Amino acid sequence: MEQIKNIVEKIVEGVLEEKEELFLIDVIYKGSPGSYKLVIILDGDNGLSIDNCAYVSRKVANVIEEEDLIADKYTLEVTSAGLEHPLKIPRQYQKNVGRNVKVLLNDGGENNGVLKGISDDVIQIEVKKDKKGKEVELKDIPLSSIKKTNVLVSFK
Repeated sequence: MEQIKNIVEKIVEGVLEEKEELFLIDVIYKGSPGSYKLVIILDGDNGLSIDNCAYVSRKVANVIEEEDLIADKYTLEVTSAGLEHPLKIPRQYQKNVGRNVKVLLNDGGENNGVLKGISDDVIQIEVKKDKKGKEVELKDIPLSSIKKTNVLVSFK
């Protein structure tokens, strides 16, 4: 399974060379014989359209079929990295600068605040120090210390 995942990642990266505004977040290959599922999670600097998903799906499916990579029956899904998917790569962090995030740390700590930026291997968030939000502090958090970062939905 891991081998197919790695091969598909390379195929997707090749397809995305034609669409520089899009980037790969993850490839998930799971299931059992007769019911495998291949999920390709993408994002884009300016969002991800259904047309882009369809384009990548067609291109990847053609290569898989031509090279007979998956002998068993499988389902291919190309989807966007929705809010339920945590931020994984620096390009995602950059795209979400200015949004509220929840950062869970490897040591069990948690920080909620506005993502202010990313440089090298560190993100910076603005955290409110008081309930009214009048007093804030900037926190630098190394990517290596982050377990998971999710964008928070705001209905204001």
